[in-house]
Amino acid sequence: MRRSGQRGACDDKLESSMKPIIAASILSADFARLGDEVRSVLQAGADWIHFDVMDNHYVPNLTVGPVVCEALRRSGITAPIDVHLMVSPVDRLVGDFAKAGATTISFHPEATGHVDRTIQLIRDSGCRPGLVLNPATPLDWLDYVIDKLDLILVMSVNPGFGGQKFIPSALQKLADVRKRISACGRDIHLEVDGGIKIENAADVARAGADAFVSGTAIFGAADYTATIKALREQIGIGARK
Repeated sequence: MRRSGQRGACDDKLESSMKPIIAASILSADFARLGDEVRSVLQAGADWIHFDVMDNHYVPNLTVGPVVCEALRRSGITAPIDVHLMVSPVDRLVGDFAKAGATTISFHPEATGHVDRTIQLIRDSGCRPGLVLNPATPLDWLDYVIDKLDLILVMSVNPGFGGQKFIPSALQKLADVRKRISACGRDIHLEVDGGIKIENAADVARAGADAFVSGTAIFGAADYTATIKALREQIGIGARK
């Protein structure tokens, strides 16, 4: 059961209007003052807080667990928490993050034995399910489960580390996924993660993304508000073309 005061997927925080979303990735935050960092980026205009969960097994890095998510909820953070599981196996952590206050939980199809079962487990846990596609992951997985998803995350870098450069082929992949979402006829967020910055945000929006994960570009900036405003302006330019 979700603890009193925590907010998650059952909240009306994932907008049905599908307006562009900026998700600030705490992977690039100052962990010595994480609570303050999260509050600062939210006050600066970020919509979601993005959790990159790495296990030093599926990806070559080790990051945060459910206790960090729970600590932020206990500190009063009510914004959607967008959990990206780069772990294998997946299912064991789904319940833990749901109880800790996650809103969405996304996973890589290669990291679980039964993709459909994991999607249902996430929804049964009270969170919104997402599927993550690495740069070399084919779109065929979507043929069987797109009607059960609330979010599709296209990786524009290979997962495992922050601060990587955007892989240009992700633009075509985003466009292809957008076509599938349109054909499906459901409200599914198309998220992109990896190397997102002011300089490429318009191109990414033009390709069809509506949720933009940014870590280094935001937390590495001297002025969070100005950076998020500039990202929104570029996303708006791309979305209009």
